[in-house]
Amino acid sequence: MKVLIATYSRSGKTQGVAEELAQIIKEADMYQIAVAPGTFNRDRYQTDKIATAQIQHQQYPELINPLPAIDQYDLILVGSPVWRGAPATPVHTFLKQIQTFKGKVASFYTDMGKVGSYEENFRKWAGKLKVLPAHEGENNLAGWVKTLIIEGGSE
Repeated sequence: MKVLIATYSRSGKTQGVAEELAQIIKEADMYQIAVAPGTFNRDRYQTDKIATAQIQHQQYPELINPLPAIDQYDLILVGSPVWRGAPATPVHTFLKQIQTFKGKVASFYTDMGKVGSYEENFRKWAGKLKVLPAHEGENNLAGWVKTLIIEGGSE
């Protein structure tokens, strides 16, 4: 199974989980979901206001890294911090750009507070994509990966 680990990480915490996943799935490719410098503020409260406005106006940030050839993958693991019970807004842009993907996607996420409706919002943002169960944090990553890859997850 060919796996892509696509990650948006503002503080580095989600990127750390992505790197742990890459150690578990040795042949996985990595992709950084990135936006232009200055899209968000260094202050997390200002970033929250910016992201809230993006969601309200459905004006999500553009990504600056070209997408890899997604058709070569069977599974895409999408990493994100939790922002107000949802994935970070750059993840929305990424998911919209991969709507033709025929494989499966699963989210892993990090949070500093309430997860809220993160998984529900991820599924909604995923649109037509086939979504497998998500995973919170860095505990038992190997068990989650085993469920996704060996057992094929569940729909």
